[in-house]
This record gives sequence, C-alpha cells and structure tokens, in this order.
Amino acid sequence: MKEESEKFWSRDSRQEKADKINLTRAEVYTLASIVERETQAASERATVAGLYLNRLKQSMPLQADPTVVFATGIYDLRRVYLKHLEIESPYNTYKHAGLPPGPIYMPSIQSIDAVLNAEDHNFIYMCARPDNSGMHAFAASQSAHNENANRYRSWLNERGIK
Repeated sequence: MKEESEKFWSRDSRQEKADKINLTRAEVYTLASIVERETQAASERATVAGLYLNRLKQSMPLQADPTVVFATGIYDLRRVYLKHLEIESPYNTYKHAGLPPGPIYMPSIQSIDAVLNAEDHNFIYMCARPDNSGMHAFAASQSAHNENANRYRSWLNERGIK
C-alpha cells in the first residue's frame, strides 16, 4: 500500500501541487473529503476547493455544512439549522477554525485532484442554488452571499423542507 501511495502522489505532480498550496497529504485528503460531500457536481469541485483554500488563507472558519452533518452523526440530515452549528465537536468547522482533525468521508480521486488543481478565484461564500440542481451560487462578498442564502431558505420553506 505504501508503494501504491507513493505512485499516486508522484503521478501528475500531486506532491508538488500539495506543497505549492502548503497542505500535507493528510490535509489534502481531509479537504478533499469535504469537497466530496459539499458537491456531487464534478464541474464544481475545483471551484469549491478554491473557495475553501481562500478561507484557509484568510484564517476564516471553513463553515462547511458537511462537517456539521458529520459532527451530528445524522447523515441523512436534509437541512442544517443554527442548533446544529452549536454542536461541540472538533469536526464542527463553524466553531473551530482550520481543517478538522481528519476526513469526514472517503474522497474520490477527482476530489483529491480538485483540491490539488483548485480554481483561482475570489469566492469565499457559497450556497446551494434554489433549483434542485445540486449546484451552488458562489459569492465574494457577505452581502451577495446573504442574498443567495435568503433565496435558498425561501425556496426550502416554500417546499416544506425541514
């Protein structure tokens, strides 16, 4: 397994890319696991990874809902409420800055590569789109994010999703 791991990290300059973004292999796996759970859309993974890397660079909490779901242990949770954000766990990235202590899911190679090839942009906020697409609306400012979040909450409420 060690030999296969070394092959994996030497392929496609993965180790060099991890070094460039200042993450260890373990940290890449952890962030990739969050990206994996955050979006099922392969086309968004590099954007989501870039957003989380932007937050880490700015010493902002990740505020990743999938980490809160993991911390609750309620894996079929359909909606994260403020009460969930108060759960005390090292995996709650609303309460604890930086990456959680380990992965929350087994990341795919695509999510690992999304972290290593993250998009360079200025987004620091995202919210699910109110269209059932599973895609996200990205924002660089708090005010734009609040507009996106309000649209999404209204959409959830109109459908009675609790």
